[in-house]
Amino acid sequence: MPAVTQEAHKDGDFFVDYEEKVFEDVKADEGEKALVTFHTVAFEGSIGLVNILNAIRLNRKGYETSILLYGPGVTLGIQRGFPTLGDEAFPGHQNFAVNLKKFMGEGGKVFACRFALQALYGHGEPSLLPGIVPIAPQDVLDCILLHKKANAVILDTWTV
Repeated sequence: MPAVTQEAHKDGDFFVDYEEKVFEDVKADEGEKALVTFHTVAFEGSIGLVNILNAIRLNRKGYETSILLYGPGVTLGIQRGFPTLGDEAFPGHQNFAVNLKKFMGEGGKVFACRFALQALYGHGEPSLLPGIVPIAPQDVLDCILLHKKANAVILDTWTV
């Protein structure tokens, strides 16, 4: 049996060179927009959180950035907590709320489809995090089309 002679890894060790950047740091030109859409269920995978973080980053790069929550994506924008709303029942339980609030606090806009909110998930508009704008189901397509007409950067997130 071969002997393992390498030291065990410890806190603070690096596995990769995270400081080297291969591509230039792109910033938005005046008036450029971005849209990040979510058709994904909260807590069913990492993409919901990852693309909220991407939306924050797009906003900080100067893009006029919007998030569109539709279908199961509305579950990212509802208030939650246990034993009371806002309480963190487990580490990371409030990741969506914390980061959506940060995004809106930095000027980002968040829209949520009323149809999905009520018909699919049994919530009303008071269930949304403060600052999220409820929209008609017909607005979902128009939101996307308006951003497309504006040549916006569009990140579509769709999980099943």
